Amino acid sequence: MSRSGERVTITAYPDGPLLVRGAAQLQTVEGEPIEVTRGTVALCRCGLSTIKPFCDGTHKAAGFRTDV
Repeated sequence: MSRSGERVTITAYPDGPLLVRGAAQLQTVEGEPIEVTRGTVALCRCGLSTIKPFCDGTHKAAGFRTDV
């Protein structure tokens, strides 16, 4: 969802996170808002980040690989 009608894009970074660009509104599975302070955020896909839902780069050391 967009906060201001601004276009939001989500790009799967090869062997890495999902890059979310734009004024996205993120929320927990319980519906609680997650504060976003940047125009681009990286969301964890490997499941190993210590700062979920955001990426902390752990995928590199873990050897995480994707098809996309």
